[in-house]
Amino acid sequence: MIRIAPAAAIIVLMSMAAMAQSAPGKVGPSARFMSMMPVDATTVNNYDKQSVYDPSNNKIGEILDLMVEKDGRIAAAMVGVGGFLGVDRKNIAISFDALTVSQKNNRRRLTLNTTIDALKSAPGFTYDRATAIWISDKSVSNAKMPLYMGTMPRE
Repeated sequence: MIRIAPAAAIIVLMSMAAMAQSAPGKVGPSARFMSMMPVDATTVNNYDKQSVYDPSNNKIGEILDLMVEKDGRIAAAMVGVGGFLGVDRKNIAISFDALTVSQKNNRRRLTLNTTIDALKSAPGFTYDRATAIWISDKSVSNAKMPLYMGTMPRE
């Protein structure tokens, strides 16, 4: 009986370890490694700090930040419009799919189908460094409601 107890304990411990390994974890799915890049994929660097033009070829601003949904989809772009060297600039959020990508002089070009009046009337946002979120510039003194979580923009 004395010899059976340690053997039984070892068997119980081994079966518990096996069950723990097979139990679904809360970490998420296993990594899926890719052997090739998607054909139409591009890097974020092709958008970050890039100029944005209107249909008449006038520069209207530049990309400050991209807002990524939990599922990895880029939902919006924060575009700094107007002003000079950041002074009097207005930060507006646009749907990411509203940007048109084309090529001009072998360079990627971003165009937004909009007008100066539409940009002036668009809601503005400011980046709150304390909470690392973009908030409505109308609510800076009110309770801060996040638009999106994002990385700190490089101004």
